[in-house]
Amino acid sequence: MKQQKYITLGFASIGLAVTLFFSNTLFAKEEAAKKSTEASRLESLAKFTKVISIVEQYNVDDVTIEELMDKALKGMLTNLDAHSNYLTQEDYKTLKVQTDGEFGGLGISVGIKDGALTVIAPMEGTPADKAGLKSGDIILKIDKASTISMTIDDAVSKMRGKVGEPIDLTIVRQNETKPLNVHIVRGTITIESVYAKTISDELLYIRVTSFDKKVADDVAKEINKRKATTKGIVLDLRNNPGGLLDQAVDLVDLFVDEGDIVSQKGKNEIDQKTYKASKQKTITKVPMVVLINGGSASASEIVSGALQDHKRSVLVGENTFGKGSVQVVLPVTDTEAIKLTIARYYLPSGRTIQAVGVKPDIEVLPGEVKTNGNDFSIKEADLKKHLEEELDKIDENNGVSSSNKEDKKDNKDIITPEMLNKDVQLKEAVGIIKALVIMKG
Repeated sequence: MKQQKYITLGFASIGLAVTLFFSNTLFAKEEAAKKSTEASRLESLAKFTKVISIVEQYNVDDVTIEELMDKALKGMLTNLDAHSNYLTQEDYKTLKVQTDGEFGGLGISVGIKDGALTVIAPMEGTPADKAGLKSGDIILKIDKASTISMTIDDAVSKMRGKVGEPIDLTIVRQNETKPLNVHIVRGTITIESVYAKTISDELLYIRVTSFDKKVADDVAKEINKRKATTKGIVLDLRNNPGGLLDQAVDLVDLFVDEGDIVSQKGKNEIDQKTYKASKQKTITKVPMVVLINGGSASASEIVSGALQDHKRSVLVGENTFGKGSVQVVLPVTDTEAIKLTIARYYLPSGRTIQAVGVKPDIEVLPGEVKTNGNDFSIKEADLKKHLEEELDKIDENNGVSSSNKEDKKDNKDIITPEMLNKDVQLKEAVGIIKALVIMKG
C-alpha cells in the first residue's frame, strides 16, 4: 500500500515538474519575444534619430528640427492610408473651422481614389455645383498647385478661402479628351440637407444631400406629414458625401425594425461596436427604392447597404464611392493632433464598404429619357398647357396678374413628368416603386 502511495506521489511530482517546465519555457519564450520586440523598437527609433541627424547636418537647405519632425510625421501618417494625416497647428485650426457648419468654400466633398484627388460629390446649389463639377472628376491642379501627392486635408485647405475669392481647378473628366479648367468663386456654404416632393398622389420623393445632425428627424417629419396618402418612397442619396454616423443609423431605423444596421471593427475592443434597429423608431413599412451613384459615400453607403441587406429596398443607379473607414482626431499637444483610421464599417451581411462600395440591384446610368423629337406630336393636354403659358406671358406684359402663379408655386413640391424625363435614374426608380406598390396590393 505504501509502495502504491509512493508511486502515485511520484507520478504527481513528475506531472508537476513537467507542468512547471512547460510553463517556465512558455514564460521564457514570451519574455524573449517581448525583449526582441523592444529591441526592434529601440533599433528603429535609433535609425530614425540617426537619419534626422544626418539630414539636419548635410541637407543643402536650412531646415529646423521642428520642420523635419513635422515632415517625417506627415509622411508616416499619409503612408498608412488615404485618410490618416498629421495635423500641424495650422492644419488643426483648419479642421476646427470645417466643423463650424458655415464656411467660405466651393461646396464639394473630395477623397483619394486610385491615388488621385477625386470629387466625391458637389453639394446642391453651391458654387461647385453651379460651375458644373461632377462626381468622379479628378482634380489635377488647384490654381497652379499640382495635387499629385497632396493630402486631402491640404487640398481642402487650399480650396477654402474668403467668400468672393476666385479659384481655378484643372480637372480630368471621363470621356473628355483633354483637361478642363473650371473657374469658381468661393461662397458661403449652407446646405439644405433634406427636402421632399410628391410624385403623383401616392409616391413620396425624399432627397437627402448630406448627413447633418437633424437628418433623421427631418425625414421622419416629411414621412409623417404625408403618411396617410403615401404608398411608396423614393429615397435619393445620389451625390451625398456622408456625414454623421448616428444620423445614418437613425435613418435606417425609420424603415427597419430589427437586426443589425452597421458594425464597426477595429484593433481595440473599445472600437468594436454594433448598431441595431429597434421597433420603437420604425415609422413606415411601405415599399422603397433608393437612388445611389459614385457620389454616394460613407453614411450614404451605410444607409443604402443596410437597406439592401435587409431586403427593405431596391437600389437603383451606379456603384457607390467606397469610403467605409472610421477616422478620429487624437490630440498630440494642445495645438497639434493626428487624424487616424481606427476601424472599418461592415454591413449587416458582413461585407465591407471600403474601396468596393455598394452595388445597385439595378444599374442605370445617368441621362435624359429619349423622347420623340417630332414637334407636331403633341398631346392635347400639353398643347393646352403650352397655350395657357403663352397667354400668361401676354397678360403679364399687359400688367394683368396670372391666376396660375399659385399653381406654379405649388409645382415646387411636385415632380412633374417633364422632370422625370430629364432624369432617367429617377424615372426608372418611379417605375420600380409603382410595380412594388401594385405587388404589395
